[in-house]
Amino acid sequence: MKIVITGASRGIGFESAKLFAASGHKVLAFSRNTDKLSELAKCGVTTFSFDITTKDYTDLIEKVKSFGEIDVLINNAGALVNKPFFEISNADLLSIYNVNVLAPFRLVRDLYPYFSSQSHIINISSVGGVQGSVKFPGLSAYSSSKGALIILTECLAEEFKETKHRFNALALGAVQTEMLKEAFPGYQAPLSAHEMAKYLVRFALEDGLYFNGKVLNVSSSTP
Repeated sequence: MKIVITGASRGIGFESAKLFAASGHKVLAFSRNTDKLSELAKCGVTTFSFDITTKDYTDLIEKVKSFGEIDVLINNAGALVNKPFFEISNADLLSIYNVNVLAPFRLVRDLYPYFSSQSHIINISSVGGVQGSVKFPGLSAYSSSKGALIILTECLAEEFKETKHRFNALALGAVQTEMLKEAFPGYQAPLSAHEMAKYLVRFALEDGLYFNGKVLNVSSSTP
């Protein structure tokens, strides 16, 4: 299968790309941070330096054209700011929403012509974006953007319900990543990025075949 993953330079995206490739799948992984993309390339992953917040997606579309029809798109890239509410600037807010909401919207819209007939689109959200979950001070921009991504997922499933495309969201709990350190300095999560990536790969290829328009809480703890 052909897998496209955003935010693949670290954490869950990085580990997932390696696992997909190790299982024999063709993977296109991209990120604006190029530090670890070369490591993925050594694992057989096709890598691409690209900023999903850019206004022009022409280069990405051309790359996807040469890559081939997308069977799985994983909108994994995420941004976080941990600041008290009144310290969050307009620039902070725009940056968070550009990465966490607007980019997934645009990626689905602009790459849709290159989806296979039964593509599975997975949006990586957060338990913090789920209504009724525990919320934390400092994360109002992040958690609200992840809530918006969940609603977008449900809307897309309805929008394309007459097709065989599937749209699901995984609301992740605490996973030991660099982003978790930004949100909860000093906290040790019960799951590693590699462990969560194994679940994501299985969901993308197997378990998710039975879901559409669903939001699954994937959490063993809440910091």
